Amino acid sequence: MLNNMNILLGVSGGIAAYKAVDLACKLTAAGAKVKTVMTENACRLVGEASFEAVTCSAVFTSLWNTPEEYKIGHIALVDWADIIVVVPATANIIGKIANGICDDLLSTTLCAAWRLIQSEAVFLAPAMNNNMWNNPAVQRNVTTVKEMGFQLIGPVEGRLACGTEGIGRMSEPRDILKVVEKVATKIGKT
Repeated sequence: MLNNMNILLGVSGGIAAYKAVDLACKLTAAGAKVKTVMTENACRLVGEASFEAVTCSAVFTSLWNTPEEYKIGHIALVDWADIIVVVPATANIIGKIANGICDDLLSTTLCAAWRLIQSEAVFLAPAMNNNMWNNPAVQRNVTTVKEMGFQLIGPVEGRLACGTEGIGRMSEPRDILKVVEKVATKIGKT
């Protein structure tokens, strides 16, 4: 379904980061070429090697160290991508996007992704505790990123990492994959 698609997978530092490995595997199995950008906090939760193994591609973690030193990393990544998916999209990364904060590779890359945002090809899959999701500041930031053109997948209700039930659970990788496949069909590269 995703042959010839270049998908940039952003992983931020929420406990649902482990699901991002499953999504990377599913995207690759569907024929996509996947590159992964991880925040420092994401690297504390899941290893780079997991993404390298399932995507057969280098993982990008820093504005300052890129495998292709002669290129500006965040610009080259955006130019390469057909679709960007951020899983999990934490309150932190949503807040950075909404307020134009570019202090790591993922936030800087998303700031440079205007072409893809306008094409409705940048997705955020929020994941956080229900109290965080319902916080007025987070909801204000969610409204802002939607107005900017980012597409949200979820969150859904269910069991959260803290053990409670509520809104804030990240959508399942298979559901995210279905949305990505629909957009890939619209883009017409498959």
